[in-house]
Amino acid sequence: MSTTTQTAARTPTPVSDRVARADWAALADELDAHGHAPTGPVLTPAQCREIAALYDETDRFRTTVDMARHRFGSGQYRYFTHDLPHLVGELRKAFYPRLLPVARDWAARLGQPAPWPDTLEEWLTLCHGAGQAKSAQILLRYGPGDWNALHRDVFGDMLFPLQVVIGLNAPDTDYTGGEFLMTEQRARAQSRGYSATVPQGHGLVFTTRDRPVAGKRGWSNAPMRHGVSTVRTGSRHTLGLVFHDAA
Repeated sequence: MSTTTQTAARTPTPVSDRVARADWAALADELDAHGHAPTGPVLTPAQCREIAALYDETDRFRTTVDMARHRFGSGQYRYFTHDLPHLVGELRKAFYPRLLPVARDWAARLGQPAPWPDTLEEWLTLCHGAGQAKSAQILLRYGPGDWNALHRDVFGDMLFPLQVVIGLNAPDTDYTGGEFLMTEQRARAQSRGYSATVPQGHGLVFTTRDRPVAGKRGWSNAPMRHGVSTVRTGSRHTLGLVFHDAA
C-alpha cells in the first residue's frame, strides 16, 4: 500500500460529508410525523471519545450546570464558550443548511415568520443583535442514577425550531438506561411519549419547542419536550447542538 493510500485510509470522512449523506428527504418526513428523526453516523468512535474527553477541560466552557441543584434532574452539563472545538463547530455548520428547509416549511404551514437567513453566521448575528449572545452548545455527562427532566432549550425570542443530540458513548457497552425521551402534547387528548436510543456517533434531530400537525381546521402547533431517562450503569456523554444562542 502506498503512503498516499495509507494516509487516505487513516483520514476520517469530513463531518460535513457524513451529514450530507443522510437521507434528508426521509428525515424531513419523519420529523413531520414524529418531531424527531435519526441521522445515522456523523462521528467516528475516536471523534466521539475526543469530544467526550473535553468535559474535564473546564476552560473550554462558559458555565457548568448542576441539574439537581436547579431541580432539572440529576447530573451535569456544560455550555461551551464561543471558541468551539473544531468538530463541534463543523457539525453545527453542516447541520444548519440541511435543517433550514424543514424550519421554513414548518413556518409556512403555520403562517408564521421564517427569520432564518441562508447561513448560520447571519442567523447568529441576528441573535446577538437581539441580546442572545451566549453560546448554547452543550456537553452533557450522566452517571448511574442521573437523568434529565422534560424541558425545552428555548433561550429567548430568537429561536431555531430544530436541534441535534449526538451520542458519544456506546449504549449497552459504556452505559445502560439513559434513553432519549420526548413527549408531545395533543389537543384535547392525552400526551404521547417517544423514546430512542442514540448510538455512538449517531445524531438525532428533534424539535426545539413544537411541531406542526394537521387538523380539521388546518395546521396547529403540537408542543413537545425532551429529556433523558435514568442511567442505570456506566457513563453517558452527549453533545447538544443548538442553532440559536442564549440571552
